[in-house]
Amino acid sequence: MRMTASGNEAGDPTVTTGEVTDDQGSPEPTLPAVPFGEWPSPITAAEVAVAESSGAFPTVLGSSVWWQQVLPDEGGRITIMHSSGGKMTPLLPAPWNARSRVHEYGGQSYLPIPRAALAGSRGPRGHVLAFVDFADQRMYLTPASAADATAPRPLTPDPALLSAADGSGPLATGALRYADFTLSPDRTEVWCVQERHESGKVSRAIVGVPLDGSAAERPEAIRTLVSGGDFFAYPTPSPDGRWLAWISWNHPHMPWDGTELRVAPVENGVPGKARLLMGSPRESVLAPLWRDNTSLYVVTDWPGWWNIYQVSLTGEPPLALYPAEEEFAGPLWRLGARPFALLGDGRLAVTHGAGSAALAILDPESFELKDLDTPFAEFAPSGVATLAASGQSIVAVAGGPTTRPAVLRVDAATARTEVLQRERGAVPDEAYLPVPEHVDFEGPYGQVVHALLYRPANPEVTGPADERAPYVVWVHGGPTSRATPILDLAKAYFTSRGIGIIDVNYGGSSGYGRQYRERLRRDWGVVDVHDAIAAAQWVAEAVNADPARLAIRGGSAGGWTALAAVTTGTRRGRVFGAAVSYFGVAELRSFAATTHDFESRYLDGLIGPLPGYETRYDERAPVGHVTGDTCPILLLQGLDDPIVPPAQAESIAADLARHGIRYAYLPFEGESHGFRRAETITTAFEAELSFYGQILGFEPPGIPKVAVSSPSAQQPPGRR
Repeated sequence: MRMTASGNEAGDPTVTTGEVTDDQGSPEPTLPAVPFGEWPSPITAAEVAVAESSGAFPTVLGSSVWWQQVLPDEGGRITIMHSSGGKMTPLLPAPWNARSRVHEYGGQSYLPIPRAALAGSRGPRGHVLAFVDFADQRMYLTPASAADATAPRPLTPDPALLSAADGSGPLATGALRYADFTLSPDRTEVWCVQERHESGKVSRAIVGVPLDGSAAERPEAIRTLVSGGDFFAYPTPSPDGRWLAWISWNHPHMPWDGTELRVAPVENGVPGKARLLMGSPRESVLAPLWRDNTSLYVVTDWPGWWNIYQVSLTGEPPLALYPAEEEFAGPLWRLGARPFALLGDGRLAVTHGAGSAALAILDPESFELKDLDTPFAEFAPSGVATLAASGQSIVAVAGGPTTRPAVLRVDAATARTEVLQRERGAVPDEAYLPVPEHVDFEGPYGQVVHALLYRPANPEVTGPADERAPYVVWVHGGPTSRATPILDLAKAYFTSRGIGIIDVNYGGSSGYGRQYRERLRRDWGVVDVHDAIAAAQWVAEAVNADPARLAIRGGSAGGWTALAAVTTGTRRGRVFGAAVSYFGVAELRSFAATTHDFESRYLDGLIGPLPGYETRYDERAPVGHVTGDTCPILLLQGLDDPIVPPAQAESIAADLARHGIRYAYLPFEGESHGFRRAETITTAFEAELSFYGQILGFEPPGIPKVAVSSPSAQQPPGRR
């Protein structure tokens, strides 16, 4: 037998040591004791980089399935994959990159269209593909076949053809952006969300883009269907084409704060006067889906959890299909994410759960909810589920505690599951992989905090009997997001080397109802920091982690929490010996002034509106609160990041240098918010491991050392 991580009871050692016995009673040799952090591991940073190429936004039409696929080893570009008859084909060769910049986070950026829809019911078989290219953000149309070498042709104009309203000249490349596609009822247009950047301002509308290509040279051929709001999502025509439904919201709200479901009659392709069906500034309504021509299904959190309701156009009160303290949706970070889908028999394929997302069938007639028994436990591996359905086929992206994320097709009747695509790269021996454990513990003021625990695991070695393992608190981004219990090689990269992880779903995380999400309201930098510190203290007490070798890391909003935990969070004493920030927020006032439009008022709810809360902004920010007690920090930053600009990392690096605190700053050319290139991801993970080793006192074998400043010879931050 093999020795693996154990110690599930509070106070047990992290890794079992000593002699073990096989099934025949014969003693096996005692595993060699190797210091934590120095365990030999077959999992390389390069393998982690390739494994992060997950699929997203699946679409199914009959027997054909499409999805967006990230390719880290091709510079992080996104292609569209097609699966049919057991054959999987990439449809967009380099340099095409199907990635929208609407809201900067993008979302669904393609739409397969039956050729017959363009040519009439007797038209040719097969499909064409509308997509947005990242380089210029224009929409293109191409044959959905790798065998057809016809180059994509533009459907939308070059922004240079349009002049800015203030007379400042033509619009810049990428000034017109598109996402969240659907086919118009008459099949002549793509209806979608358009985002326009002009003269320093951003506006949005639901528009119709002609499929005949006429708008490529005549911008006026793009029709504005709905306007007047700051944000739009889910343009959804009724089956008979006589109604259009959509979601909208306005600053300062985020889509998980308050949205509105509106519908408008459509006559001759033109929407009329809209009416409000559901929603308010204190109710988040998402994902409208037509049940028939006079009623819709929609998700709303007005009861405290995102539950599914049936809403009528004829005046009947909304009907809850399955009221429960569970989430049937997640926060709308990326446009086009649909958490449930309509099957051919009228039932709904749904995801549901508290802190997780299982796949189930919901019958709107009997109100019965039945889970499907598949090998995959988590149907929202990124924190937000996206389902598609055709007939009895459900297509989704899913993973599990011992299963890497994959694109699946599931039969709604039998639960038979077909894997269409897995994350690339070989899966290491299971004995090297940590299994996530759901843990709850008491945070400040008696609040329950949720987290996922990953113990060190390696079949070849064990830790010294007199040594306790180092642990890292992982903090997810968002902050309105969540950590999910799926097999993650990024975590196994560390745990297989003897470094434990606790991934904390701090107050403000999604997946646990609106009340838990709103724990962070006006308390960002307080509740998240306290919960992260509580997680570190809990692993030291309950899992026997080394209290002198605790670290914290996070990306984006998680990077903010990591930085705050070791600056403003040290007022009650130092807990962490090291911190790692991936493109984290460090200074609030400049962030509020320079970040992109989608999140430009996010801080109103997280901290407080400006003007009026300047003092709170200054008190919470890591910059300005570095002291001699601040631990060493590693900063990793993309230089093309429009969400958290490089100045954020540079400002905290300068503050660390002024105070003589050890730090390392790694800027990456060509990277945006969230690293996509394999070489960047590889360098970042190796640097992170090296940094932990240098600061926490171990030497990971075979890992190049990242340059860390010394207190006596500080180097000014800079881009290299």
